[in-house]
Amino acid sequence: MVYRLALFPLQSVVFPGEKLPLHIFEERYVQLIEDCESTGMHFGIPIYFNDHLEYGTEMKLTKVMKSYDSGAKDIICIGLRVFRVKKFDYKESGKLYAGGDVEFLKDRGESTRALKQQLLDLIYELYEHLEVPRPIIDIAGFTSFTLAHKIGLSLEQEYSLLKLTSEKARQEFLINHLLISIPIVQEMNRTKQVIELNGHFRNYDPLDFTEFRLRTKK
Repeated sequence: MVYRLALFPLQSVVFPGEKLPLHIFEERYVQLIEDCESTGMHFGIPIYFNDHLEYGTEMKLTKVMKSYDSGAKDIICIGLRVFRVKKFDYKESGKLYAGGDVEFLKDRGESTRALKQQLLDLIYELYEHLEVPRPIIDIAGFTSFTLAHKIGLSLEQEYSLLKLTSEKARQEFLINHLLISIPIVQEMNRTKQVIELNGHFRNYDPLDFTEFRLRTKK
């Protein structure tokens, strides 16, 4: 089924369940937020990626934190559902902001306890190697989307994650990223230690040569 949404393109990924603070100052988006306030309508944030608009997240305005004399606003909104843009119009009829026809993705929420635990363990391991405090995670209720901004994904990786329609597939995606990233962080830490030791006296463990044999050519 196709739905109509006001659209607010951004060059960043917003995930379902994510709270997003925004400073709204452009006239067209001030108008959009005022319409959200007055009618309760939702809007969409499609990701502007590689000169395309294709996937995005439906957003709900939850609070206007501050309104300025200039008309600008500080707002909080929350991500709801992922959509694919079917048609984009630079301006909605009679409005300054864009709009479009979208189709919401059907999401499958299945996963396994073992997969969730592996993902959680790897995130803790990553933060341990980074020597930063562990992130605060709702152990019982976390999803791949709530963790996605916490593990250093690139914009392209976040965009790929957003398009996956299974929680199991998303968790496997994050696990694969961490299995690649953690050894890189470990190697960086080792390199840092080597650099810090350069020019300093170092203790070497004495080698036991009693079993030493000289390799000779035959």
